[in-house]
Amino acid sequence: MDRTFDVAIVGAGFAGIAAAVALAKAGRRVLLVEARAALGGRAATLTDRVTGEPIDNGQHVLFGCYRETLALIAELGMADALLVQPSLRVPFVGPDGVRRDLQCADVPAPFNLASGLLRWRALAVGERARAARLALSLIRSAGRAEPGAHETVTAWLDRLGQTPRLREWLWDPLAVAALNQDPAEAAASMFAPVLRELFTGGRRSASIVLPRVPLSQLYAEPACTYIEARGGQVRTGRPARVNVDGAGFALRAGDNRWHVRSLVVAVPWHQFATVFEDAPPAALVPACDAARSMRSIPIVTVNLWFDRPILDGELFVGLIGRTAQWVFDRRAVTGESASHVSVTTSAAARLAVRDDDAIVGAVAGDLKAALPGARDARVTRATVVREKQATFAVPPGAPPRPDTRTPLPRLLLAGDWLATGLPGTIEGAVRSGHRAAYELLRQGL
Repeated sequence: MDRTFDVAIVGAGFAGIAAAVALAKAGRRVLLVEARAALGGRAATLTDRVTGEPIDNGQHVLFGCYRETLALIAELGMADALLVQPSLRVPFVGPDGVRRDLQCADVPAPFNLASGLLRWRALAVGERARAARLALSLIRSAGRAEPGAHETVTAWLDRLGQTPRLREWLWDPLAVAALNQDPAEAAASMFAPVLRELFTGGRRSASIVLPRVPLSQLYAEPACTYIEARGGQVRTGRPARVNVDGAGFALRAGDNRWHVRSLVVAVPWHQFATVFEDAPPAALVPACDAARSMRSIPIVTVNLWFDRPILDGELFVGLIGRTAQWVFDRRAVTGESASHVSVTTSAAARLAVRDDDAIVGAVAGDLKAALPGARDARVTRATVVREKQATFAVPPGAPPRPDTRTPLPRLLLAGDWLATGLPGTIEGAVRSGHRAAYELLRQGL
């Protein structure tokens, strides 16, 4: 049994990688174990079987306010692989086919977003003022703007005087993208922190950040190199099983055995109870119960290859009132001369159960109806990626999520499903991974 590692981390998505990199940076020998064949978890890169191109299992968008995520990517030496908007600009196409761009000024927050909202032609003048007032109320933490514990996003926005058109063009697309849930079902208490992060923190807090490379090259492969260069080891392709004993933690993955003094469990909620060899320790039963109570929500991504470019030079476009919600040009990643777009639909429970042909037909129809460049273009290939457990539901009144710390010394949890103060986002996952690493170091690892 190998006892040469200071700490083991089970699960190599953003949370596990963040914890592993932070501990390796602090000089600890890290063992990172991942059940899948490659690192990345729910933000991973696949290979298209026909074209051989890398395709991500969804277009994972970052924002300028993702401070810890951007710091992690910089630590891995990949900051130059990100395209950061100088200021937020979102091309939107409405149900009528007319494009109306939200363009914010390159000035400090919150004036950058306020300037964009007040000039946005998608909204009437009075609606722009209502949106700006809500943003300012959130920044000031004004009492009336604070969501109630049992208030949905829709009910909260209604109470604050946000019109149906404001919701359709601004708040609902933001809420669905951030929460991966219907605004009529999701907790406003999880949406408000997202908005505060976007509205504060600097000039580029709301700026969209897009990878120029596949996710595997952005953080998964560099993390492996980083960890192993500092004396650690990465093992993939076998799920880890853990036993807790008086001296620490015994791990088994295939034929490999290890014993470590400290452990970080960084798997998703739906895998948490399966990590332990027998039954979970009694001290972790509340966390297991919380994980089992979480409802998973899918995201559907359709990759479409056309015989010509369809986005007129835009990196992405938001579609209002359609099945297809966001269209991303993948040529910056794949280097194609024709057009490969990735089309994302969040809160996609109804769409995910349809067959591939029906999904492709619906999405391609949306693009042809909304984008002039797609109307005469021919689809040459299409694939559908269903991430069935992309995120967890955040309904009003949901029980508290588990903390990173556990009653067991030197056993920490990491993942977006923990009590991060955010919904299931990449930034929440990274923050939880960092928190687990810093807590282990505080405990004397």
